[in-house]
Amino acid sequence: MHQQSPPAEASTGPFAAPRKRGPTLLELAVGLVVLAVAVAIAVPLERMHALRSGRREATAALQHIQAAEESFFLQHNRYTSALTAPVPDGLGLSVRSASGRYALTVELHDRGTLTGFAARAQRLGAGADPLCRSFSLDQNGLRNAQDDHGHDRTSQCWR
Repeated sequence: MHQQSPPAEASTGPFAAPRKRGPTLLELAVGLVVLAVAVAIAVPLERMHALRSGRREATAALQHIQAAEESFFLQHNRYTSALTAPVPDGLGLSVRSASGRYALTVELHDRGTLTGFAARAQRLGAGADPLCRSFSLDQNGLRNAQDDHGHDRTSQCWR
């Protein structure tokens, strides 16, 4: 009778093939490359999302001020620069945007008749958004935005 030898993978002798216990160095390197590519894509996208979120916050705050000014004008036949004064003497609004990233102000255009205003949102803190540092909106809905150097960026910032 002929005896069969055990399968090669079951051999336990000194020349047996080593058993695989974890990822190889090449597999780890490929995994790190894939992770690096994913991070290289995700970080700029997150930054862009944060910038757009801040811009939306500024424009929403200005539109809220504009609506409050129109309501005040209907009651008093004039606009007001009293942003924080409680209604009916002012607008009853905060001098900061919802998250506090922007300082909000209202300036009157015509001091004699008080029939024009410009609401402004100025970014607080350096380096947060160099493209859209300040926003403004007036009683006619005219929008404006400027970068850190005072250049007009209305089309990029008011999206």
